[in-house]
Amino acid sequence: MGAAQRGVGTHTILCVSKLTDVPKRILIGRALRSDKLGETLLPKRIALPVFASDPLSSVAYAPGEVLLVLSVAGVSAYHFSPWIALAVVVLMFTVVASYRQNVHAYPSGGGDYEVATTNLGPKAGLTVASALLVDYVLTVAVSIASGVENLGSAIPFVVEHKVICAVVIIVLLTLMNLRGMKESGKLFAIPTYVFVGGVFLMIIWGAFRGLVLGDSMNAPTSGLHIRAENSGLSGFAMVFLLLRAFSSGCAALTGVEAISNGVPAFQKPKSKNAATTLALMGGLAVTMFCGIIVLAMTTHVRMAEFPGSDLLRNGVPVGNSFVQDPVISQVAAAVFGQGTFLFVVLAAATALVLFLAANTAYNGFPLLGSILAQDRYLPRQLHTRGDRLAFSNGIVLLAGAAMLLIVIYGADSTRLIQLYIVGVFVSFTLSQTGMVRHWNRHLRTERDAAKRRRMIRSRAINTFGAFFTGLVLVIVLATKFTHGAWVALLGMVIFYGTMTAIRRHYDRVAEEIAVSEGPSEDDVRPSRVHSIVLVSKVHKPTLRALGYAKLMRSDTLEALSISVDPVETKALRDEWERRGINVPLKILDSPYREITRPVIEYVKGLRTENPRDAVSIYIPEYVVGRWFEHLLHNQSALRLKGRLLFTPGVMVTSVPYQLESSELAKKRIKKRAEWTAPGAVRRGPVDSRPKEPARKDSMPKAPGVPPDVGTVDTTPKQMTPPKEPTRKD
Repeated sequence: MGAAQRGVGTHTILCVSKLTDVPKRILIGRALRSDKLGETLLPKRIALPVFASDPLSSVAYAPGEVLLVLSVAGVSAYHFSPWIALAVVVLMFTVVASYRQNVHAYPSGGGDYEVATTNLGPKAGLTVASALLVDYVLTVAVSIASGVENLGSAIPFVVEHKVICAVVIIVLLTLMNLRGMKESGKLFAIPTYVFVGGVFLMIIWGAFRGLVLGDSMNAPTSGLHIRAENSGLSGFAMVFLLLRAFSSGCAALTGVEAISNGVPAFQKPKSKNAATTLALMGGLAVTMFCGIIVLAMTTHVRMAEFPGSDLLRNGVPVGNSFVQDPVISQVAAAVFGQGTFLFVVLAAATALVLFLAANTAYNGFPLLGSILAQDRYLPRQLHTRGDRLAFSNGIVLLAGAAMLLIVIYGADSTRLIQLYIVGVFVSFTLSQTGMVRHWNRHLRTERDAAKRRRMIRSRAINTFGAFFTGLVLVIVLATKFTHGAWVALLGMVIFYGTMTAIRRHYDRVAEEIAVSEGPSEDDVRPSRVHSIVLVSKVHKPTLRALGYAKLMRSDTLEALSISVDPVETKALRDEWERRGINVPLKILDSPYREITRPVIEYVKGLRTENPRDAVSIYIPEYVVGRWFEHLLHNQSALRLKGRLLFTPGVMVTSVPYQLESSELAKKRIKKRAEWTAPGAVRRGPVDSRPKEPARKDSMPKAPGVPPDVGTVDTTPKQMTPPKEPTRKD
């Protein structure tokens, strides 16, 4: 058998890691210690743009969605838009009020998932989690696609290559979020606040011009007429149209749930700060939404689903070359003037905030994924914090899924938005239904009259919210199912099935490895240990492996070699006898020049003859320092160990022999240790509070951990002379 070498293992990984460390640090930043987690928590001023950029930015397109639906019945149906806006406002306040209770009752960050799981059962919780995961992916895809299209109106290159541009923007957002929420929040705060300030300035200045100065403000499309697809709608058809317009306007509610999922990211007091941010977000979103709707009516904005044919100028269609600007752009042109400084600033901030709206998902998806991983519904790697104490694996997974959607749908927001809203209203409805059961459960045991009144009021709010969000969900499914909503439902089913299968696997493994109360097969000590040292020729690695195996004092010890070349086999036997090695040498013939199969069959034969014996195999391995040296050596050890892992009762021990080049790897490892934290696995969330050092003689140890592990003080100490003991008196 060729000398068994170390496979592409730890040192290869270290070599490759070294090549990627420098660009990683440049893009993401230096790794943070776990006890720095408290420094990454968000104050309210940063949490608002981080978690609320999605609902705040939705006012850029939600009013237009309402007018687009109403245009089916012509301009005459526009007078219903204030009433639809009022219904959206009522629903927004209801949802915000409900989620304020969520963050107080369930501050762990589980949000809708935790509420549904606790009050409606694991299946309902998993349904909510599936809906939220799908919605977060769609939030990134829709926001980025919409932002690219808005930017493309000014830069033709972006429209011509919008898929590539969208993917590049997702990569940039991913890198910013991998640096940590606090840093990304600082980057996103300025454009978000500029957008909010610009919209409020537009509303105030428009109200001043209209009410005080009496100016006549006209949008660019005010002189156009709309060709109604279905004029004279009445009865059920009109009611259905209004409900459809209402459901489209409810796009303004997307992202509200992100704050309840992100409570752990807030500074203390977490629940109070999250509830305050929710209220502030709801007030800002409602004011901007209503203000834009009112200004759109005042400035006579006209919108049509097919503007080229349905918008008429002097009775003639405007044609396909006509560019229909969003409602917010038309209102800004009427209030500030087309091309003015304030118009350009608001247009730029609107396009930028649409990109940043995806950041809501970048904070909600990884946190929810971490909680699901903790509950064993997703791979445990999603519960791991990265270098910057962010849930890096969840961030990368979200980015990959969003890029896939962008490529499949060609970064077309019109096609992507048909998939939208379904997931968020599934979570809204189940969450608020769960909160109703939450209050019912507490009312059965609560005897304090004041607390009961508050609970009854809260239950009424949640009941009202569950009814409305359920109604919107039914309308969305009825009106958008054939237009693409079925894809979102399919995604939810896939997520649900995948998470269920992952949980079954983890449960099965946990049951299999659990320690039973009574005696088990694994508790019985082997009757004997049969040790085997794999040998190719007599050299230093072989002698070291033989010496180590002798120290283990096994019941039986033998050396095993595979005869591939008769000349080499004879040379090995002669050298063995010449040196007088007092370990029996067994040589197996391999007519087909295989190495792995004869060893496996021989070991299985030993196990068959003596089932209660354990077989311990020692494999000498080279340790090299250069990455290319791994490619120059035989990889039989890697293949052999992989096969032996599946053989019951067989233990494999690697006996390393360090070549001179391994010193290079040792130097690199030592250099890396000077500027990175020890350990390759980072778990989270962690408690950022400093802890008292445990005494070595009292620290509890996990089973199998040596007594000195975890007790070594790595803090540099200065040598000082011993002090005289201080007398108490």
